[in-house]
Amino acid sequence: MASQPAALHAATIEDFTRNLATVNQKIAAAATAAGRDAGSVRLLPVTKTIDTDRLALAIAAGVNTLGENKVQEAQGKYEHFCEKFPHLRYAIIGPLQTNKAKFVAKFADEFHALDSLKLAETLQRRLELEDRTLEVFIQVNTSGEESKSGIQAGEAAGLLAGLASLDRLKPVGLMTMAANTTDEASIRGSFSLLRETRDQLRQDAPDSFQHLSMGMSGDYELAIAEGATVVRVGQGIFGARTYPA
Repeated sequence: MASQPAALHAATIEDFTRNLATVNQKIAAAATAAGRDAGSVRLLPVTKTIDTDRLALAIAAGVNTLGENKVQEAQGKYEHFCEKFPHLRYAIIGPLQTNKAKFVAKFADEFHALDSLKLAETLQRRLELEDRTLEVFIQVNTSGEESKSGIQAGEAAGLLAGLASLDRLKPVGLMTMAANTTDEASIRGSFSLLRETRDQLRQDAPDSFQHLSMGMSGDYELAIAEGATVVRVGQGIFGARTYPA
């Protein structure tokens, strides 16, 4: 069964500690059930819309990476926390316009939504100026839904080959979002296609190219069963989100 988000709105260090422990226990159990090492899956907290006061509590409870969809929001949190919590990592997990690559190059450690060589080349130039490197996941649309970003699975090899000359980008794997359905077979099909694509690409890919960023609060256990190495969980840690009007 797919996972259910944490029901309680986390507002204290104790709340976050409890929710993180619950999610990590479910991750370990799902990995073990799949015949994998319990520590083979990394939890990437999705912190979009979460204000800095609550984030400070989550960080005290053990959150060490902030996963953000929007660059401007991520940059604001980086500027707020960079001196107090220099150990924090920042992951951009949503689509990126080329005109915002300059901001990502300044602070982000991971980018989970690379979908074009043009964007990769823009990031390369900006990273050269900042003298930084960036771990990147190629986003693949495995559900066939037009509402989702990402390239087709058959295009991944060409994009990966194009990254070979861009030394500031470190391709570490693939990312996807599952089909928007309650049908577990369809959800697992989205994840298994990503795994199969990764496996095909690894023959000609760098050793670092092994990760599968897939699975969110509602389906990360299914993703782990299909090989996820990074799961992106927000509501399971923070509780239901409150979006601005």
